[in-house]
Amino acid sequence: MKHSLLITAMLSVLALSACEKKETVVVPPAATAPAGDAPTTVVVPGPSTPGPAGATGATGATGSTGSTGSTGTMGATGATGDTGAKGDSGSTTVIVPPAEQKK
Repeated sequence: MKHSLLITAMLSVLALSACEKKETVVVPPAATAPAGDAPTTVVVPGPSTPGPAGATGATGATGSTGSTGSTGTMGATGATGDTGAKGDSGSTTVIVPPAEQKK
């Protein structure tokens, strides 16, 4: 058990150190101009930090307003309903309360 833990620790150290890669910069050889020709322009990369932000642009013009739609046509008026029939006359019933009795 002692040896297996030691071997595992050593392998993990090797694995982690293998992951670290050093940055390699490859510089192309300088171009030589043949005699009698114009000199060759070599492009050099700019700085790695960005410059300041530019100014905010102007606001765009407002668009034109659309045309108004036409008014719709008016609907037809409904027909008048029939008049109902006249009801029967009722008979008159008179209720006479009885007189109070004296005690």
